[in-house]
Amino acid sequence: MALKKSKPYTPSRRGVLKADYSQLTGGPVPKSLVAAKRKRGGRNAQGRITAPRRGGGSRQKYRLVDFYRREQGLAEVTALQYDPNRSAFVALVRYEGTGKLSYILAPDGLKVGDMVEAGVDAPIKRGNALPMIKIPDGSLIHNIEVHPGARGKLVRAAGTFAQLMAKEGRRVIVRLPSGEVRYLPGECYATIGRLGNLDHENVKLGKAGATRHRGRRPRPRPTHLNPVDHPMGGGEGKSKTGRPPCSRTGIPAKGFRTRVKSKSRKYLVKDRRKK
Repeated sequence: MALKKSKPYTPSRRGVLKADYSQLTGGPVPKSLVAAKRKRGGRNAQGRITAPRRGGGSRQKYRLVDFYRREQGLAEVTALQYDPNRSAFVALVRYEGTGKLSYILAPDGLKVGDMVEAGVDAPIKRGNALPMIKIPDGSLIHNIEVHPGARGKLVRAAGTFAQLMAKEGRRVIVRLPSGEVRYLPGECYATIGRLGNLDHENVKLGKAGATRHRGRRPRPRPTHLNPVDHPMGGGEGKSKTGRPPCSRTGIPAKGFRTRVKSKSRKYLVKDRRKK
């Protein structure tokens, strides 16, 4: 997938790099596959801001994507569409026999008219979902389950993929996009292929307004805030508070590790930081 560069008829358009959506077919969004998405501006039930720098943006409807992939039978890809809630594209599929419609994450190279399938006996083909114990070693996969039946939770962003390295008994060894290698149960489902929209990481919005359209408000530097708003705020003029860098809630930054060792390192084979 290529990027589109616009003519610099305004200063904000000079550095804009947009994704080329020519491969998308668009089409109507089925009402049964969307849900209302209410904006809260980063506020909790008490009206206090708990997720700062959020608010505004265009109205969106949430697409009900099937991350479980347990529906049996062949399904035909009827449309490739843009999803405002995620960086990857989604594919609208229709199951043969029942005629049921469903959204799935669209892997790179999937086209309208292709057939996808899910199940233990599904063929090794782009877009098919099956247990990782049935997938050959070295295959590229995405939408990976962590526990059997708990829906895919890993590798769902645009252009990402994981690689199935080996099998050891009922477990498989998977290399994640971060470089981390870990054990996962072989009964967990995964989808074959790499996710589409490969050039998403190279997109440049070009102006602040494009960020506001996505529901993101300006982010001032912490040292420019008041002490009540940030631990690093306050002081007279352009001065530093003297405390080490931290987040808005006081968690140290630049090197402080927040991973829960008792949970996430149990099945770790290789850390993502080790070369």
